[in-house]
Amino acid sequence: MEERFFAAFIHCFFIALGVIIGGSIIGSIGDFATGDAALTSMNRIAERLRIWGIVAAIGGTFDAIANFERGLFDGTPMDLVKQILLILSAMGGVKVGLIIIQWFSQGDAP
Repeated sequence: MEERFFAAFIHCFFIALGVIIGGSIIGSIGDFATGDAALTSMNRIAERLRIWGIVAAIGGTFDAIANFERGLFDGTPMDLVKQILLILSAMGGVKVGLIIIQWFSQGDAP
């Protein structure tokens, strides 16, 4: 595998992590401003952002579908493997983000 793929692999992880952490912290400011429990809402928001963290990390769904198609129908299975690894990297970033938010807010693990 090429060096550019490893950079994309690491970027996917940290983009997904940033979406979860940033989105839940910034999103909970609204609950704090309205007098609701900010830490409780932080966990709730992080859970709702799971899929969006993955989608943002892989760059949208159309590129992922095009890479799957190329891997299946054009005889380049390495593109398919790379796309699966990028999605798994994004899923790992989401999970780490959820763990950090739960640790920070002392919430229950899903």
